Amino acid sequence: MIRHVRRRFLARDLRRRPAATAALTVLLVISALLMASGGIVVERLLGSVDRLFDEAKPPHFLQMHRGPVDVDALTRFAAEHPEIDAWLVERMLGFDGGAIEWRRASPETDTTPPAGNLADSLVDHLFVTQNREFDLLLDETGAAPRPSSGEVYVPVSEQQRYDLQRGDELHIGIGDSALPLRVTGFVRDAQMASSFASSSRFLVSAGDFARLEGLGGEPEAIIEYRLEDPDTATAFQARYEATPELPRNGQAVTFAVIRMLNAISDGLVAVALVFASLLIMVIAFVNLRFVIRGALEDEVREIGTLKAIGLSRRSIAGLYLAKYRLIAVVSCLIGGAVAPFTAELLLSGIQANYGSSPAGLASVIVPLAALGLVYLVITALCHGILRRIGRIDTVRALVHGSTLTERGVARRARREARRARRSRLDSGALPVTTRLSLRELRAEWRRWALLPFVFALATVLVTVPTNLLTTLEDPRFVTYMGAPDSDLRSDLQFGDDLDTAHRQLISTMEDDSRLTAVRSFTRILADVRVAGATADVEAWRSLPVEVGDYADTPLEFLTGTRPDQGQIALSALAADEHGVSTGDRLDLRRVSTSGTERRTVEVSGIYQDVTSGGRTAKLHDPGHALAAASGASAFVVYADVTGDADPVALAADYNRRLPEATTVPMREYVQQTLSFATTSLRGASVVAFGFGTVVVALITALFLTLFLARERKPLGILHTLGFSTAEITRGIRGKTAVVIGVGVLVGMAVSAALGDTAITTVLSGLGLGIAHLTLTPDPWLAWVAYPLALGTAGALSTIAATRRLPGITGASWLR
Repeated sequence: MIRHVRRRFLARDLRRRPAATAALTVLLVISALLMASGGIVVERLLGSVDRLFDEAKPPHFLQMHRGPVDVDALTRFAAEHPEIDAWLVERMLGFDGGAIEWRRASPETDTTPPAGNLADSLVDHLFVTQNREFDLLLDETGAAPRPSSGEVYVPVSEQQRYDLQRGDELHIGIGDSALPLRVTGFVRDAQMASSFASSSRFLVSAGDFARLEGLGGEPEAIIEYRLEDPDTATAFQARYEATPELPRNGQAVTFAVIRMLNAISDGLVAVALVFASLLIMVIAFVNLRFVIRGALEDEVREIGTLKAIGLSRRSIAGLYLAKYRLIAVVSCLIGGAVAPFTAELLLSGIQANYGSSPAGLASVIVPLAALGLVYLVITALCHGILRRIGRIDTVRALVHGSTLTERGVARRARREARRARRSRLDSGALPVTTRLSLRELRAEWRRWALLPFVFALATVLVTVPTNLLTTLEDPRFVTYMGAPDSDLRSDLQFGDDLDTAHRQLISTMEDDSRLTAVRSFTRILADVRVAGATADVEAWRSLPVEVGDYADTPLEFLTGTRPDQGQIALSALAADEHGVSTGDRLDLRRVSTSGTERRTVEVSGIYQDVTSGGRTAKLHDPGHALAAASGASAFVVYADVTGDADPVALAADYNRRLPEATTVPMREYVQQTLSFATTSLRGASVVAFGFGTVVVALITALFLTLFLARERKPLGILHTLGFSTAEITRGIRGKTAVVIGVGVLVGMAVSAALGDTAITTVLSGLGLGIAHLTLTPDPWLAWVAYPLALGTAGALSTIAATRRLPGITGASWLR
């Protein structure tokens, strides 16, 4: 009996409210789609990274090094540490991007084939041979290629940046002595796939590697270790750095950092999708509450009849719950069916960088779990709302058609009395219909609260990802990368005589009337005493330091100020690692072939930096004495342009005149370093904007459809009293415009007030070196274009929902 009644009730309810049912279904489909797509992206990303790591076998700990390598010391160290499973020393040759030219094979037509060089790429271009045991470079099939003489395998990152193709030629070196190599394929690098990595590796044969040694390549090395237990990598790093004779003139990286940098780039897409899904799910839940409560009010007499004939609250609630369970199931099925296709569009970058992993049990469980979560939360919310049925009085429902209790009736009576005392429609500058609409809106604000709430959430949904994107693309973001806010940046790190090239670069820039505020800094690798170390048992940890004159260098600090004589500034992660804050003192040393120089410095300030793993320092030393003791590993020079000079043209001019240095506009430096995030966020911002606009249009149409159905008699009374349908329509549209405007303004205020905090919480939790981020939105986009787009979507839906009103008579409203 109950099943038969439930089926008939379900069929009737679907027929009575087709528009509301369709809008609600679309909303839940979007939520299920985004949640399932986010789950698929996360699962495929982690699966692809895990598969690449399983096949490539990256090191659990690595130490980059420039200079001679004491292999005997490394051998003794390995013999003393049984936790080492395998180790190797990979030799590399670094070339400046300007010394690497690429040429397209001649086409069949007479057009000039495209060509170029890698001068505008900021990463270190390192040429290596294939390793045999671990840390393998893999092609698209997952194999470890071993190129023949005259062949080169290019990293996927450079292939994508320069659109390189098989058959292209790379010419490494300067002039006629350059070595030509044919691009045979492209390799994935488990160690250096992320744009956060400062290097990329090109794979060549052993013979070509020997030839490149004679062309001025800068020798480097990576000392790599595979451990019995990868979780002990941090402790192993401490033991390595506590052994002074081991090579460590470069950055040290652990397996956990490698994995995080690889996963975080495309993982931002999944985070954005889940964030969007949660917001849309909140909107759907609020909308569900509105729809269900409206249905109960419309059918209160039927509910009273069912209670009068003896049906329990649970049975009556089950009649309504069947509909929403069906909607939830259909929504999850549709969203789950479309999610793999949506995720596939977002997985192209993952597959290019990491390859595609075979589908497994997790590939099915993760999206199903995401869809199951959506279904369970929807049904749980419906259960909670339908408890209201138990509070409906049978007599009041049958006689008065009201869902209110006695207390609720008394409250409504008091509100109506207050409204009657305040309502004076015979005075005022505004037309009577306008004043009536505004007074009704004020009195019934609870009923209209859905629309501003939805528009506020939608505004947050579309503006926050875009605000983060524009912040990362802003040249001023260099202040979060440990660099001053300048127009140009020049890097010197490869060459036979860096000091001479550096002096020439500084002299040229200082004599250039187009440039001003030329600042030069020397990069070195120093050691910092680990907290708790004693004079008898010293423990030191390496730290990249930029040495120079910071007296007039504009830098942003979380706490403290720029360093002065005898002072050093630390990045946020470096300060946390060493347990120091502003005013504390650090023991610093620089080991070289000429001896060891030590000094104690005071921490002047803490700044933010996302480069070099987020662990850097800046030492005030105008004479560069600490660097001069053993020579610099690299130089970096900043400069501002004067007048109307174009930073892009100036950078091209300096790259042509001084090819030893890589000069780029600061905007290009930011874009290259953060390309992992900006590319992902750009796609996520488009998705959020598209779904946000669709959601507000649907909710507006749904709200007004239900509102008009419920207010037929009051609107008919107004028509009978002499108000025209045009005036009634304008009143409804005016009220809708007001609540939409309020919702958008509230959303803008929330985004401006809480966006920084929310984004900072996420980024700081990821360990990227950002402790506080101030968003720099594009005002026209975030505060004009997006709000107007949402408001326009709401206005069009309002017009569509009320377009039939002028053709309805008062008599038909009163029936």
